[in-house]
Amino acid sequence: MAITDDVIQQAEARMAAERDHAHAVAARYDRRTSRVIVRLHSGLELAIPPRLVEGLADATPDALAEIEVSPSGLGLHWPQLDADLYVPALLEGQFGSKQWMARQLGAVGGRSRSPAKRNAAQANGAKGGRPRKIMLPETHADYSEASSLR
Repeated sequence: MAITDDVIQQAEARMAAERDHAHAVAARYDRRTSRVIVRLHSGLELAIPPRLVEGLADATPDALAEIEVSPSGLGLHWPQLDADLYVPALLEGQFGSKQWMARQLGAVGGRSRSPAKRNAAQANGAKGGRPRKIMLPETHADYSEASSLR
């Protein structure tokens, strides 16, 4: 696909529309509170624990302190970590890729201790625990392939 002036103008219009909603004007790492502070054009400041953000959880304070705000204000970049954060997604509660967010949600769900989950675990334990997986017999395709090899 060739990049035409029309395509560039459409992309710039989309960026301007996104930027009208929220964009960062500054970002810093506060060592005292262990938070990334993002100041938006509206004056709102967000304080984000790095452990919640993909790529920042195990970072050193020195690496977290080096933050670049993109010229559009829509992105944050940590050069030492090669980590990026999209500001509009941040405001929607998305702190990483879809796959990473799903893993985080699954980990939290696996640790939950609801009464229903506790009762189900007790009922399964009374029956001898989790049922064993049953091995299914080979499919017909496997049989025909095996017979053709003879």
